Amino acid sequence: MVIIQGGTLVCPDGLRRGDVALEADKVVRIASSIEPAEGDEVYDARGCWVFPGFIDAHTHMQCWTGIDWTADSFETGTRAAACGGTTTIVDYATADRGVTMPDALDEWHKRADGTCTANYAFHMALSEWNERSRADLAIMRERGVCSFKSYFAYDHLRLDDAETLELLESLKPLGGTLCVHCENGTLVDALQKRVYESGIHGPEGHPLSRPDVCEAEAVSRLLYLAHLAGDARVNVVHLSTKLGLEAIRAAKARGQKNIFVETCPQYLLLDDTCFLRDGQDGLEGLEFVMSPPPRKPADRAALREALVNGEIDTIATDHCSFNIHGQKDRGRDDFRKVPNGGAGVEHRPALIATSFADELGPTDLCRLMSENPAKVFGMWPAKGRLAEGADADICVWDPSVSWTISAATQHQNVDHTPYEGFEATGRARLTFVNGVLAACDGEPTGAQPGRYVSR
Repeated sequence: MVIIQGGTLVCPDGLRRGDVALEADKVVRIASSIEPAEGDEVYDARGCWVFPGFIDAHTHMQCWTGIDWTADSFETGTRAAACGGTTTIVDYATADRGVTMPDALDEWHKRADGTCTANYAFHMALSEWNERSRADLAIMRERGVCSFKSYFAYDHLRLDDAETLELLESLKPLGGTLCVHCENGTLVDALQKRVYESGIHGPEGHPLSRPDVCEAEAVSRLLYLAHLAGDARVNVVHLSTKLGLEAIRAAKARGQKNIFVETCPQYLLLDDTCFLRDGQDGLEGLEFVMSPPPRKPADRAALREALVNGEIDTIATDHCSFNIHGQKDRGRDDFRKVPNGGAGVEHRPALIATSFADELGPTDLCRLMSENPAKVFGMWPAKGRLAEGADADICVWDPSVSWTISAATQHQNVDHTPYEGFEATGRARLTFVNGVLAACDGEPTGAQPGRYVSR
């Protein structure tokens, strides 16, 4: 057995001091003290919090955009995740137009199977809606996919409102959850052209072309469609604006159920002044080109308040990494050509624990980054809780360690981090995936115990 001794255990019913025993891929015992037997591996967790492994329910690993591959493969991305304390990711497989969902799922399995340090599950993104798509939803459920995605933006991906309504209606009897990228794509396309033609070509044009109204309108539209579909389950991904938050509040005030809300560290820590940074080579602002973009300080403040007040269910990363040199710098003179996406899968727990140190305790961190993702996306009670019988995915977190986030020392396979120089307090000391030590003190052990999570 593996025995983790003397830590503060973050359990579903609160905090307690004690020991945890792992055998094979399960938590087999939790007690105030567990006496090791000969041959047991013992780890000292005194002074540490012992969490169920963190779950990042929004990533894009090894993804082809039509122009670029993302910088992180499943191998590098899940290794980085484990180094930061994340034991499971949920990645967005995508059925491009002309590709069936079963074929897309097969392709994502080929990319991930046998390469992963952390566990992995898949959402399935749809780019078209037809009778084949409708029939394939049940096949996806049989193959362990219970969450799906559609877009209100990007011409090659988006569904119209009628198609979105039919998708929601079809998912409801299957118990499926629809994650939606909420931006008004028609407005974004027009505003990009308008901003560029006004003479603004640098990265600062990106947030100007995607104002808060584009998100809020799409969030409101989604929630009305979900209500029309009988309060179908929807997850608003990467919420970034106060106006979008107000649309969610309005729907809940009307009594609408089954609304789940996700935000990301970039919308809790950054604001739109980041696009004006030059850096040493004049390219730094490009690294923040992601959609939606970091917003105004007032948006950031509103989301931080909502997070502390319990209005936001999960914190994910939308990890979609591209290098500045050779990828993002292609758009140095035209913000519309910059690959959209940012890196964060490795640093999410440290960013949130540090930034909210005075407002969120270990039980809050567990709720936002482990328990709620497991519940929303069909992994509870096997994952997301520290309890006997649960999966042996464990993060032993040392809250006393001070360190600096830097691209030079990260494991994400990308030439920058949006959080360069961030002074973090707290770090994953030990990360166990399926009972196997996958990372120690922020460094990988070389093990690849990650496996597919059927939900």
